[in-house]
Amino acid sequence: MRLPRWAGTLAAKSAAFITVMCCALAALLGVLVHVSVTDQTVAQARDQALSRLADATTAYEAGDALLPGSAIDPAGLPPRLRVLAVAGERGTMVSAEDGRPTMWAAGPADHGRALAVAVDYSQQARTIVGLDRSILWSSVLAIGATLLVGAFAVTRVTRRLQGTAQVARRISAGDLDARVHDPRTKDPTRPQDEVAAVAAALDRMAASLQSKLLSEQRFTADVAHELRTPLTGLHAAAELLPPGRPTELVRDRVAALRTLTEDLLEISRLDTGRERLETDAEALGALAERVVRASGTSTEVKVVRDVWVETDRRRLERVLGNLVANAHRHGRAPVVLTVEGKEVTVRDHGGGFPEYLMAHGPQRFRTEGGTKGHGLGLTIAVGQAEVLGARLSFGNALDGGAVAVLTLP
Repeated sequence: MRLPRWAGTLAAKSAAFITVMCCALAALLGVLVHVSVTDQTVAQARDQALSRLADATTAYEAGDALLPGSAIDPAGLPPRLRVLAVAGERGTMVSAEDGRPTMWAAGPADHGRALAVAVDYSQQARTIVGLDRSILWSSVLAIGATLLVGAFAVTRVTRRLQGTAQVARRISAGDLDARVHDPRTKDPTRPQDEVAAVAAALDRMAASLQSKLLSEQRFTADVAHELRTPLTGLHAAAELLPPGRPTELVRDRVAALRTLTEDLLEISRLDTGRERLETDAEALGALAERVVRASGTSTEVKVVRDVWVETDRRRLERVLGNLVANAHRHGRAPVVLTVEGKEVTVRDHGGGFPEYLMAHGPQRFRTEGGTKGHGLGLTIAVGQAEVLGARLSFGNALDGGAVAVLTLP
C-alpha cells in the first residue's frame, strides 16, 4: 500500500508525531491519576466497611441486636467473600446489589456462618467515573491545544523550507537572480537556525554560480568578437590565393572557423536571455520542406498532418536545419523529417544519441565516438527552441537511430 502524497510532508509527519506523543503522555498521566485516586477511594471505603464489621462483630458476640446494614449470611453476599469468611478470615469486596455498587465486608460467625455488612459505594463509584471523564476531556483539550501550537510552529518552518525549495527550482530552471533572502540571515544578532543556514548556503551558491556563468558568457562573447576581425582578413586573403588544392584546404578551414565563430556569437546571445521573437503565421509542412532543400541533403519529408503556427520563422528554420545537419553528420541515412501537427520529428538510422546527451542534454564542445564537430549545433537548437517556447527532446528508436522531437507551443 502506498501512502497518500500529503503523508510524506514534514507537516503531516510532525502532526502525527505530536499527536502520538500527546496521546501517550495523556494516557500515562490519566492511568496514574486514575489508579492513585481509585486506590485511595477504595481504601477509604474498605476501612469504613471493616470498621462497621468490627462494630457488628462486637455486638454479635455480646448478644446485642445487629446494627443496620449487617446480617448473618445475607442473600447478596458474594460467594467468594462468603467462602473466605467461613474459613475464618475477614475480607472486603465490591459488587452490585440491586444495580447499585456496594462494598461488602465479611468475617466468621458461629456454626459455619458469615457475618457481613454492606456499605453503599455509589458515591465513590460516581467520583471515579467523574474523574475518568474529566481526565478524558482534559486530555482531548490538551492534545488539541498542543496540536494547534505545534502546527503553527511547524508551519512556520515548513513555509520557509518551501520558499527555499522554490528558489532552488527557479535557479535550476535558469533564473540565476533568484535568492531566498531569509530575514534571519540579514540580522546576525538573531539566532541562526538550520533553515537559515540552508538559505544562506543556497544564496551563496547561486551568487557563485551566477558569477561563474557570467564570466563564461563574457569570455565566449569576447573570444567570438575578437576572432571576427582577423577571420575577415584571413578570408579576404584566402580569396586572393591562386587556384589549387592547398588553396581549397585553406578556404575550407577558414570557412569552418567563420562558422564556429558565428556559432559562438549566437550561443553568447542566447546565454544573455535577451532574444526577442518576430512571430508570423507559417505552414509547418512547407517550412520543413524549405529547410531540407536549403540543407542540400537527401532528407525525406513526411507531412502526416500539416498545421499553421505562430512562430519566428528564422529561429525555427535554424532549429530544424541544425537537427537535419546533425542527423547527416553523426548518423546514417535514411534521414526522415516528419511533421505531425505541432510536432516535428527528425530521425536517422545511425548509432543513436549517447547516454549523456539524453540524460543531461547537449553540451557544447563535447562529442563522443570519434565524431567530428564541436557540439554546438544541438546546443544552439536547444537554445533557439527555448526562445520559441518549444520543447526539444532527444531519444533513440527501438530499432536503432537517433530521434529528436520538437514540440511547438
